[in-house]
Amino acid sequence: MVLVTGYAGQLGWDVVHQLENRGVPCKGVDVNDFDLTDGEAVLAAVRECRPDVIVHCAAYTAVDRAEKEPEKCAAVNGVGTMNLVRAAQEVGAKFVYISTDYVFPGTGETPWRENDEYGPQNVYGLTKMQGEIAVRGALKRFFILRTSWVFGAHGNNFVRTMLRLGAEKSELRVVNDQIGSPTYTQDLARVICDLIPTERYGIYHVRNEGFISWAQFARMIMEARGLPCAIVPVTTEEYGSATKRPLNSRLSAEALAEAGIEPMPTVQDALTRYLNELDRLEPAIG
Repeated sequence: MVLVTGYAGQLGWDVVHQLENRGVPCKGVDVNDFDLTDGEAVLAAVRECRPDVIVHCAAYTAVDRAEKEPEKCAAVNGVGTMNLVRAAQEVGAKFVYISTDYVFPGTGETPWRENDEYGPQNVYGLTKMQGEIAVRGALKRFFILRTSWVFGAHGNNFVRTMLRLGAEKSELRVVNDQIGSPTYTQDLARVICDLIPTERYGIYHVRNEGFISWAQFARMIMEARGLPCAIVPVTTEEYGSATKRPLNSRLSAEALAEAGIEPMPTVQDALTRYLNELDRLEPAIG
């Protein structure tokens, strides 16, 4: 039995459906099922389910809002993860923790490796680091999967925003100095499900292949949909943001290759399949 938190989110939804398609018994839960920050509620829910594996997709991910309510962000990403870790300890479950490139400083141009030192630059990154530390400090059978720039069919994301704005405006200003790898949740979910049966525990970087800027990704989206909206590249400073965001979100995926897991498809391939998925679910989009 696999317990998946954050079922209502982009990744949690895809993980549950990947598991179901593989015939793996699973249960998806979300905030309406129990409060992650309530240790007793978490323990009671896990005791009732008694999962063999916990996949922790739930998180506080509102990066800008986190700067204004750091206690709430820390309660979910730090304390909430610790509560789930303690429950995993009690029932002897494997643990999959979904983390982020934001745990790194975001400087330079070299892809971050799995064993590089932490250096979060904002509240969100700090609390996700706290979650990682909770997992690493208490469990032996864990997978920490760091990813970046996630997009999926069951939630809001950059691609959806670009499709909407691209149909409304003639041009859009998009940052061109933040570099990373947009990641399709279906591909990420596949890797999670591939790792779960193994004992290749540790930290992995999981993202689609290819490093691009947000502006380049925006152009890719417009071209894929034939939208005439022009993308105007700007620096992060020119764009203006109250929250410090990493310029270098490149993640090395060496550990995943060493574990013998099938490589992730390219960003272009992922975007094409994602747009096809949107067409099936929402024919009016684009």
